[in-house]
Amino acid sequence: MKPTDVLKARAYQDHMSLQEALELCDTLPCVEIDFLIGRWRGSEISTGHALDGLLKTFGWYGKEFIDPDHVHPLLFSDDRGQIFVLDPRRLPLSIGLKWRFLRKKLVRRLLLIGRLLLQTRKAKARVRMVEYRGKVSASMIYDDLPIYDTFRCIDDNTLLGVMDYKGMEQPFFFKLHRDSEAEKSLSF
Repeated sequence: MKPTDVLKARAYQDHMSLQEALELCDTLPCVEIDFLIGRWRGSEISTGHALDGLLKTFGWYGKEFIDPDHVHPLLFSDDRGQIFVLDPRRLPLSIGLKWRFLRKKLVRRLLLIGRLLLQTRKAKARVRMVEYRGKVSASMIYDDLPIYDTFRCIDDNTLLGVMDYKGMEQPFFFKLHRDSEAEKSLSF
């Protein structure tokens, strides 16, 4: 098996070293903006990052790309499976980087209780072609935060996402899976 085939096989795993994740990112093909349009379910790739486990604990659902200028970067789901959009600016991400105790189920309960204060109907990101690690690929740029997510193609229904947040020591890795249940309406 060629080294690139070994890396591609690892793309379907939910745990890898930071070095393996970076090599995978460098190996995978770039993504065009039109490919992103639609709703995607997210899952984390554990690389030893300070954010590992945080989104899962909070009930992260994924992302929705309406068009290049209108993206919902943070979809979550409640205990009944209702999907809602949170405003990233209202989430204390920098605290999540420092305090590991936020991965407790109690914190998810607090998020759901405070959901009305954190929700938004407005798109809070856009997509542009951006160079990352020497390749130009579709990247989601948050409107109000120094964050962008770059995407690489694993297969026709799966993307590798790499979150670069100004001030973070290493990127955060995740996967997006094309949502076959995207007919479900968002809950506001």
